[in-house]
Amino acid sequence: MQSPGMKAGGPPDGGYGWVVVTSAFFIMGLTTGVLKNFGLFFLEIQNHFGVLTSTTSWVTSTMIVMFHLGAPVASVLSMHCTQRAVIMTGGLLSASGMILASLDLSLPWMYLSIGVLQGLGLSFSWLPANSIVSHYFLKWRPIAYAIASSGECVFAMVFSPFFQWLIEVYTWQGALLVIGSLQLNLCVCGALMRPLESKPHNHTKPNKDDHQDSKADDDPTPKKLSFQWTLLRKPELLLYILFAIFAAAGFFIPPLFVVPYATSLGLKNYWAASILSVLALADLLGRLACGWLANLRLLRNLQLLTMVVTMLGVVLLLLPIGKDYSVLLVFSSLYGFLFGCVVAIHVTSIVDIVGLEGFDSGLGLFMLFRSIGGFIGPPAAGWLVDLDKDFGACFYLSGLVLILSGVFVVLVDRLVERKKSSPSETELEATQAFAYKMGVKLVVSESNCK
Repeated sequence: MQSPGMKAGGPPDGGYGWVVVTSAFFIMGLTTGVLKNFGLFFLEIQNHFGVLTSTTSWVTSTMIVMFHLGAPVASVLSMHCTQRAVIMTGGLLSASGMILASLDLSLPWMYLSIGVLQGLGLSFSWLPANSIVSHYFLKWRPIAYAIASSGECVFAMVFSPFFQWLIEVYTWQGALLVIGSLQLNLCVCGALMRPLESKPHNHTKPNKDDHQDSKADDDPTPKKLSFQWTLLRKPELLLYILFAIFAAAGFFIPPLFVVPYATSLGLKNYWAASILSVLALADLLGRLACGWLANLRLLRNLQLLTMVVTMLGVVLLLLPIGKDYSVLLVFSSLYGFLFGCVVAIHVTSIVDIVGLEGFDSGLGLFMLFRSIGGFIGPPAAGWLVDLDKDFGACFYLSGLVLILSGVFVVLVDRLVERKKSSPSETELEATQAFAYKMGVKLVVSESNCK
């Protein structure tokens, strides 16, 4: 029996899929929405333990690396246990991490609770939510993903003043306890993620030609899904992974350091926190605008990604120019908008590289290797701040690595387009088989295969 709204031979492209998008919207908010506002706790934790900026940044860096390292594990579990079960498990891990961190035992305890448990929980919730949205939609995939991912921005806008209020009223330890309780709602969102059933096998009697044309139709046994490590043989995916590593090194620096930077300029806590809210609003507009633009198919996704990630790097190089609230707000808004544009298409672009059948494995590999950048970026930025005594140094680092990451996207786009323009070996073999069946001798020169 097919899931309600399931179209024969393809994703539903609507129906219950919009319930999935809504659930994914809340999941994004309770995972990456929390991660984006964790910079509000940075100075609180640093002052409480009396450690260097680079030492404190390891809390966030550990969370980021576990968020990425857990991705292939989440992909494999999703294939065998459904996305619903994995998301609910992630909700329990995330909530446990925050609640245990609120005990405030030691800095290494923070590395374990927030870094390992929270990071792994975020991964187990975030990745299957992205995966199931992509499987439910085809025609409307860019806009569906843009709506789902915008939950991160909406929640980030609300969480920024809310977290600041929690810190002032209940201290940062009490704030973590409340956040952990909120993240239990990830289990509710996961329960709404109805798995798509496999395409039912056609039990009508096939004709003779059908048997000759396809061996797959002769085999009534459905193939078991497995993680496709062989995707690493694709040069375009390897280059896209290099993009991911450099981009991740720059992605997580601004949200972590923009509040400390604003505070160092003399801004009060709520004014500094308001920058994150404005940034999140601009992020939301960027995701929706870029998702809509990608859906128009005026440009290839990879072309659009190259443009926005390069502009994002340039804006970050200029951000330290802002020495007062208004100028800093303008550059933060530009950063947020362009960041939203990147996020709206950088995951769905994986489908253009490996196809929908390899998306789950491709996303897992993408996130796995992206952890390298996420692990190195924030501590490297913190070390530069300690060395230079200026928070502007971290934004220069972020801008440079993002511009460099755009170079790899250009190379990926060229490879993908080259493969589309030349027939693959599989297509040539199919053509030869058809010609043989029709009694026509087909000779394919070596030059045509290249």
